[in-house]
Amino acid sequence: MKLSVIIPIFNEKDTLKEIISRVQETGIPNEIILVDDCSSDGTINIVKEYEGKEGFRIIIHNKNQGKGAAVRSGLNAATGDVLLIQDADLEYDPRDYPALLKPIEEGLADVVYGSRFLGGSRRVAMFWHMVANKLLTLFTNVLYNTILTDMETGYKVFKKEVVEDMPLHAKRFEFEPEFTAKILKRNYRIFEVPISFNPRDYEEGKKIGLSDAFEAIWALMKYRFVD
Repeated sequence: MKLSVIIPIFNEKDTLKEIISRVQETGIPNEIILVDDCSSDGTINIVKEYEGKEGFRIIIHNKNQGKGAAVRSGLNAATGDVLLIQDADLEYDPRDYPALLKPIEEGLADVVYGSRFLGGSRRVAMFWHMVANKLLTLFTNVLYNTILTDMETGYKVFKKEVVEDMPLHAKRFEFEPEFTAKILKRNYRIFEVPISFNPRDYEEGKKIGLSDAFEAIWALMKYRFVD
């Protein structure tokens, strides 16, 4: 399988080089797609350092549109058989790639979610953020009759064919519920595997907030009935 790793980026100058290094160290990706969503902190200069390098594709947004828009740009550019979304911070560990890919490699799954709540190692932080994640996952399970443990996970891995004919509209963090809703409605085979998690807090640059939780709820309800 050819693996494309999509990294949506916005103002991540302190972590971007490190996460790219960690992705490369796995030796697994065939291409790494860097999508800069009009960063304003100097991140763009780091992104341009990889322009023209073997195994990299660079996409630069001239206007900030949101994580969902950056992911969609990456999906459209990807050439791999399997696509993996990797956040540009250091919350998710690329050393989990083999476990994430295994169910697809073995023909058991079309989509794999890396779950932060299945017993993997994690930093202890942000109780209410965890509660919000679990409530959103519960809401997803009730609406779509499923048993996910972590709908909002940033680690989503899937065959390219899953999204080839899938209309995706999310611009911000509502990408997670939109994508989840649509793969559940299309009855794709989904596996969850435990991952390690090192969450950062808002002082360290975390961007998602309470308003995004309400947007997620709206997206889950909307896509339950429309495509």
